[in-house]
Amino acid sequence: MLRLATIALLTLMPVVATATDPPLLTWDDLSARPQPKPDATIAYGDDEMQKVDIWVPAGQGPFPTVLMVHGGCWTTSIADRSLMNWIAGDLRARGIAVWNIDYRGVDRTGGGYPGTFLDAGAAADALAEHAARFHLDTGRIVAVGHSAGGHLALWLAARPKLPGHSALRTTRPLPIAHVISLGGLPDLEATAASPDNGCGIDVVPQLVGAPGSRPDVYADTSIPRLLPIGVPQDLVNGREDRIIPARLGTGYEAQARRAGDTVALHVVPATGHVELVTPDADAWIAARRLIRAAFDHPPR
Repeated sequence: MLRLATIALLTLMPVVATATDPPLLTWDDLSARPQPKPDATIAYGDDEMQKVDIWVPAGQGPFPTVLMVHGGCWTTSIADRSLMNWIAGDLRARGIAVWNIDYRGVDRTGGGYPGTFLDAGAAADALAEHAARFHLDTGRIVAVGHSAGGHLALWLAARPKLPGHSALRTTRPLPIAHVISLGGLPDLEATAASPDNGCGIDVVPQLVGAPGSRPDVYADTSIPRLLPIGVPQDLVNGREDRIIPARLGTGYEAQARRAGDTVALHVVPATGHVELVTPDADAWIAARRLIRAAFDHPPR
């Protein structure tokens, strides 16, 4: 069931509305729509949140496959994987399969460090185990994450760069070919220093561990510490996003470019946070084009 907190924030920068700007969508606008349902659900653990929903297009396959990661400030009481049902259904209708993962949030027993990260990794790696059953093409996986899920999608792609001593390191992480982050929070240090972000600053130490709990709590959790990750990245941000300031995407883009990664920032006008996961919104249409391009025109 979709669970969303209402967060009222100031915008990153002054935004002057015009008579032609449509009102920004709210979570109520999205949740009022008929919600499509997945084709199957698998468990990768015993906890209620250790589940994956699979969305399989009509036809024989193998299908191009998106690994999808929901947001909600890494907090189970705010949102779960059903937040992504609308865009997962949209992709399924267009011939793209979706592996929509869930994980224990920081407010759940076993969540935080290392549990939230280990869950995301185990859920992703289960894709290879079940690919034949659902006719999924694992040759080129595109990860798509929204908000806090944008951070986790990038982190999943960066797992080969984890330090050897990290409790999060695994020997054969699922290879991810491209990441599309929708209003993401890739830089946890910047997030923790930004009280204008909709997740607040207190959730970051809940996710990575309190300062002093490890020599460097960001070394294996924050994406800039793992750059370059060697995977092309598209960052889609709403210009009027009042929940996740577009500045957090801009700052990360500059870091990733300096490190040598291929990254592009796409700022969509007249767009907030909800439009990023709303099928007929300009922001999602732009993201969907990027997803299709990632499958059809991989970088050489």
